[in-house]
Amino acid sequence: MHTELSRSQIVRWRTAIFAIFLASGLSIATWASRVPAIKASLGIDNIQVGLLLLGMGVASIVGLSVAPVVLARIGARRGMLAGLLLVAVGVTIIGVGTDFVHSYPVVLLGLALFGFGNGSVDVMMNVEGAAIEKHTGRTILPLFHAFFSFGTVIGAGLGVAAVAIGLAVVTHASIIAVVIVVIAFVSIANVPAHEIADEGQAGAAPTAWRERLHVALSAWREPRTYALGVVMLGMAFAEGGANDWLPLALVEGHDADQALGAAGLTVFSIAMTVVRVFGGPLVDRFGRVPVLRVLAATAAVGLLLFILAPNLPLVFVGAALWGAGASLGFPLAMSAAADDPAHAAARVSAAATIGYVAFLCGPPILGFISEHVGLLNTLFIIVGLIVASGLFSGAARPIVPTVSEPKAPAKR
Repeated sequence: MHTELSRSQIVRWRTAIFAIFLASGLSIATWASRVPAIKASLGIDNIQVGLLLLGMGVASIVGLSVAPVVLARIGARRGMLAGLLLVAVGVTIIGVGTDFVHSYPVVLLGLALFGFGNGSVDVMMNVEGAAIEKHTGRTILPLFHAFFSFGTVIGAGLGVAAVAIGLAVVTHASIIAVVIVVIAFVSIANVPAHEIADEGQAGAAPTAWRERLHVALSAWREPRTYALGVVMLGMAFAEGGANDWLPLALVEGHDADQALGAAGLTVFSIAMTVVRVFGGPLVDRFGRVPVLRVLAATAAVGLLLFILAPNLPLVFVGAALWGAGASLGFPLAMSAAADDPAHAAARVSAAATIGYVAFLCGPPILGFISEHVGLLNTLFIIVGLIVASGLFSGAARPIVPTVSEPKAPAKR
């Protein structure tokens, strides 16, 4: 049952979730922008950096998996607050481990807390975003994900500035941690108390907790979860593969210089962000499934053009189409997973776990294969996964909620 909310309450709620998405992106870019300084301060090699990334990735997946249980136990408001505070503590510990104690295990501990907090918040903020969609009758999860992208851009820019003025990692990290804490408390104060996504029910009986835990784990027994996971898998490979390999593919495969390699990734990122900003109305007009299929075809054509184009201008056109096509698969699959408020957290968590495993495992797998067949040829694997994503996009068709509740009509 939805709590009746005024327009101003919904606007404050939506703005709060925008801010939480932005804070998540800000935190990730802060860590990424200081990796060279952390590596130098600790005196570690690339293998040890990779192990730090692995630790953070494993903790993120644990956070994704635990989020439905947290939602069932304490609700989204307290769950998101706790997750964001863990992120802030983790970022601070990373800085302390880098500059004060120069300890690899301390940095790893910070990354574990950071990853766990971000993973759990990722599920909860997407569940909240889907609940706002139900209240407004509009598709806005792509716009929420655009704010995550804005956060990464802001975080990267602040990282560049911090390096330019010689700011120590611990100082930089502590400032960002304070910003995240402020965003957390201000945002949570504007998230209404409402019954969504396994948060519990009024007058819960002593068995309610066990029942909600059962619901939290039920999504892994549903075929639709895995079909949505395929949609996320293909688009996660498309996005993650670009983030890690697109610049190098331009340099090694198309004989571009490093500046053009970075420019290619910029074109990809801009195209993705623009479509995320303006994609919601398209979904409301034409429906999730047709949009997903058209964008999967766009991404596949763009990536094929990127691989096969005989000149750099066409390669950049391919990068733009690749980015535009890969933009909405992840947020729309999240939205589809949250169609039924009674099972939203469990289904978002399960589908997101599949997608994030692809984000974490995909780039290393592609790197290993590229050693044998070349980087451009390896990208054909992503084309196949994008096609699979398009073929499985029918799973994103809206389903009838098991909880009877009023909702604004929306064309899908």
